[in-house]
Amino acid sequence: MKNRKPLVIGNLTARIPVIQGGMGVGISLSSLAGSVAACGGVGVISTAQIGWREADFCKNPLEANFRAMKKEILKARQISEGKGILGVNIMVATQHYKEYVKEAVKNGVDLIISGAGLPVDLPGLVQGSKTKIAPIISSLKSAKVLCKMWDRKYQTAPDLVVIEGPKAGGHLGFSREELETIDELGYDEVIRSVVKLVREYADKYKKKIPVAVAGGIFKSEDLDHALELGADGVQLGTRFVTTKECDASMEYKQSYLDARQEDVCIVQSPVGMPGRAIQNEFVQRVQREKLPIRRCHHCIVTCSPKEIPYCITDALVNAVEGNTKEGLLFCGANVWRCDRIETVAEIMEEFQ
Repeated sequence: MKNRKPLVIGNLTARIPVIQGGMGVGISLSSLAGSVAACGGVGVISTAQIGWREADFCKNPLEANFRAMKKEILKARQISEGKGILGVNIMVATQHYKEYVKEAVKNGVDLIISGAGLPVDLPGLVQGSKTKIAPIISSLKSAKVLCKMWDRKYQTAPDLVVIEGPKAGGHLGFSREELETIDELGYDEVIRSVVKLVREYADKYKKKIPVAVAGGIFKSEDLDHALELGADGVQLGTRFVTTKECDASMEYKQSYLDARQEDVCIVQSPVGMPGRAIQNEFVQRVQREKLPIRRCHHCIVTCSPKEIPYCITDALVNAVEGNTKEGLLFCGANVWRCDRIETVAEIMEEFQ
């Protein structure tokens, strides 16, 4: 235990500078997020197709997702018992993005973390509320563009910035070529440059804007490295999957435990972005053939049901429910290092 400084986001304080990444569909819901917050971190619920278990999801996905979001936030609050910080992750590429943000605000969430595109309109959607906002960026260029736009249009700056590097899981903010050529030490310079930029806006608005590093974070030594680069904390997702509290099925968790380093691959998502996943029968199959789309779940704005090779909602739901042979298993680059089922408390103790 190193007694690191807490992560302070406006008037919110996480005793341990760890943000649990938002993982959908259904990987990080109330059990995981509430448990992380209860241990003094930032617990994050993924809103991506969060209502897939609702009876009317296929007919009314938007209403089902909003209903489930409210339930999960309430459950997470009960689990956390008022400790830590509770956030939601809402992808910018989500259909009805603005409505999702407003629904999260209405349900009193502490923090909205938003990536998969630049959340250029986010400040206007939370105006008048206590909800803090945090963009996910992957480059200095995107950080400059976003901060400049928020400054000019809304006269504000982020409350938190998450820098997500090339080792992250799920959809990635890099091209396939960048992922093949990017240098880890070179990316340290990206982190330093973004930290410097964020500090300039912090000075302008006379507020503290913490920076969290994400992508490949697995051990407490990774937090130490991020702090050395000038960051204030880290975000990790993959390691939280193999916890007792994670909302995924045991079959999903076992896929992580069984994964070898050579099983980690880059896939092309139907929504137009590269993603990192575990090589399995499903990934091999969709490389050979197009799977029929039974129905559209209205998930991502860039999706064209007539053209995509498979439905990403169906693939992710199959995975989280335990049908891993027909599911897409998103993961971080260090998934092969997961070797046991542990508890959220054990992980948080390591990082405090």
